[in-house]
Amino acid sequence: MIKKKGAIFDMDGTLLDSMWVWRQIDVDFLGRRGFEVPSDYLEMITPMGYYRAAEYTIERFGLNEKPEDLIQEWHGMAAEAYAKKVELKSHAKEYLLELKKAGTRIAAATSSAYELIAPCLERNGVLECFDAFVTTMEVPHGKDFPDVYLEAAKRLKLSPEECLVYEDIYKGICAAKSAGFKVVAMREEASIDDQEKIRQASDYYIKDFVELLK
Repeated sequence: MIKKKGAIFDMDGTLLDSMWVWRQIDVDFLGRRGFEVPSDYLEMITPMGYYRAAEYTIERFGLNEKPEDLIQEWHGMAAEAYAKKVELKSHAKEYLLELKKAGTRIAAATSSAYELIAPCLERNGVLECFDAFVTTMEVPHGKDFPDVYLEAAKRLKLSPEECLVYEDIYKGICAAKSAGFKVVAMREEASIDDQEKIRQASDYYIKDFVELLK
């Protein structure tokens, strides 16, 4: 196991097997408005917080809607899936419990709302492992900047050098590295086109949390 005082986890695509939810939301949301999902759409919005993603979507598709209304619609579409269907990535629970047993302080750094994430983590038996939660809605920038990771470290009362960040997207990995964090990259099908860049940019690259339990 890699030894650090703090562990900062991205949720979607890293700790949670949840990217399928957002792919379906994109299909359904844009389909209702007469659009197909562009091939680069998910890649573009994934590092963004909800509000910036809503602004981007409105601008890109010329929608006469308010960002707040898009966020509310997305949240409603995702809530049931997170509460009842989304599972942890393979061996994630065992890894979190081992970190907690070792005295590691654990935070979430996510683009998804706490109200979505918390019921999923509770159902999967790991909510109490977390000492802090930070969303990109609470900081100035999305995951193409290190703000959310720095705030998570601050809430853990640790420096970037004392923490490991766990991420699955290239922009997030680069942002965390720029602030002095070591990064564990999780292989995720939604980011498959970036895997070679992700492998090179990260300090550790895994396909399953069992690799970190050895």
